[in-house]
Amino acid sequence: MTVSAIKVVATVGLGANLNDPAAQVEYALAELDRLPGTRLLARSSLYASAPVGYVDQPDFVNAVAQIETTLAPRALLVALLDIEHRHGRERSFRNAPRTLDLDLLLYGNAHFHEDGLTLPHPRMTERGFVLLPLLEIAPDTVIPGHGRAADWLARCNDQHVLPLLPPAAAVNA
Repeated sequence: MTVSAIKVVATVGLGANLNDPAAQVEYALAELDRLPGTRLLARSSLYASAPVGYVDQPDFVNAVAQIETTLAPRALLVALLDIEHRHGRERSFRNAPRTLDLDLLLYGNAHFHEDGLTLPHPRMTERGFVLLPLLEIAPDTVIPGHGRAADWLARCNDQHVLPLLPPAAAVNA
């Protein structure tokens, strides 16, 4: 893995809809904190969202994490794909159900495209399940080349993204 002495704040989107999705996301959040040269700075609540693209599948559990890392963007992406693989992620077709999906959304102020990696993530401005948890932990986020994340959330108001109630709150409701 490519590691530098420079620490960068990166943002990772997490999602799952198979094999106890909330647990998959929680485990992955802990794994982010154990990556080399990386520490978890902030994590959102868990959110439920309807699937996008292929809709004949269970709803998703989503979250967003901010990490500080010395891993270069490509090395971080490789580490995220490795976590997905350890969680049993299979890529059978586009937008298929999954045990875990980790997307590198932002890497500092990086704005570039290379084979297999585009920063910021090319569809993050279209996804309420990314923007809502992102704004929970970083309300002033500016997406390089796109502007304020909060300005994009209003364009996703037709998407159903709801915070998951903690188990105790759900029992007492």
